Amino acid sequence: MLFTTLLLSLREIRRHILRSFLTTLGIIIGVAAVITMVTLGNGVSASVQESISSLGNNTLTVFPSGGRGRGGSAPPPSFENADVQAIRQQVSGVSAVAPQASSSALAVRNAQNWTASVTGTSNDYFDAQNLEFAGGRRFSAAEQSAGKSVCVIGDTIRANLFADEDPVGERFRLGTVSCEVIGVLKKRDNAGFSDPNSTVVLPLKTVQRRFVGNQNVLAIQIAVAKGYDTATVKQSLVGLLRERRHLAPGQPDNFDIFDSAEFASTVQNQMQQMTLFVAAIAAVSLLVGGIGIMNIMLVSVTERTREIGIRLAIGALGTEVLLQFLVEAIALSCLGGLVGVVLAFFASWGLAALAKLPFQFDLSINLLSFAISALIGIVFGFFPARRAAALNPIDALRHE
Repeated sequence: MLFTTLLLSLREIRRHILRSFLTTLGIIIGVAAVITMVTLGNGVSASVQESISSLGNNTLTVFPSGGRGRGGSAPPPSFENADVQAIRQQVSGVSAVAPQASSSALAVRNAQNWTASVTGTSNDYFDAQNLEFAGGRRFSAAEQSAGKSVCVIGDTIRANLFADEDPVGERFRLGTVSCEVIGVLKKRDNAGFSDPNSTVVLPLKTVQRRFVGNQNVLAIQIAVAKGYDTATVKQSLVGLLRERRHLAPGQPDNFDIFDSAEFASTVQNQMQQMTLFVAAIAAVSLLVGGIGIMNIMLVSVTERTREIGIRLAIGALGTEVLLQFLVEAIALSCLGGLVGVVLAFFASWGLAALAKLPFQFDLSINLLSFAISALIGIVFGFFPARRAAALNPIDALRHE
């Protein structure tokens, strides 16, 4: 009986194909909008996560703080090379410790120039940030200890100063310093803070002596080894730095620690909340579509009142009439849901390609949206179906 009822419902939908399409339009738009918003939101989240991971997975970056916002006016004390050695030797679970001194300078070669960010550090910097080389090599021990004017350049510097030439072994002027290129980094995605490819990496001593004019370490980037808990390493790091910076119990820290894993988790949670919020707004059209189905089913009951009366008069049960109209409403909403799922697939794929985002197909949200469209058919189709089943056969037969 259910199969026969379904065939009758599809026949009625086919008899009024344009009306059926307009009725399901709200469901189509609602399902397509929800799936597209969630898919694009997942793509944005994946893109942000990838960009953040390019800065280094499970890394802790320590930098001085103190005067700002803590009631003091003196600048916070910077770190020293001895602090770097202490962290490397006394904190367990550390795989790389990279001291950093930073500046900026104009990179010039022949008639080409580019403003570059200058980073003085050690080879641990490349490990902490998961940097890969497109060519060349790292610093040698002698170059680091002597503070030689050798550098590793980012892809943007290579493209603007050297074009299609191989820069390894060539020289260019960085501010007032003549620098020899010994390595080139592979291109990285922009993490949204600054262009990571516009950097020139030199030995720490070179930048300290030739660019900033002091022995200060402005930041320390620490990579947490696999198998170690970042929170535990962070706690050990705080204890060591408080001891070395002579902070009494109860005295606030004069340094901050940036946890990349914690930051990535926070960003991901915020992106998920934003995606759900936008999807909830888009889902309002599903409610509108359900009201449209209820409206058209009430019209259908009125148009087919005489038919209903004949069926009831020759022995059809009220539950059979109710089932017929309910199945018709469910079929309408399911067809709208199916079209919406297909439309959402192509829309999200096209928009993701246009926005250069990864296409994150989520089977669960597609199935959930389709199931909700079927549920809408049940909820909004029940009242018209019940009204049809409750008709008096005599009154229905008299209906013109």
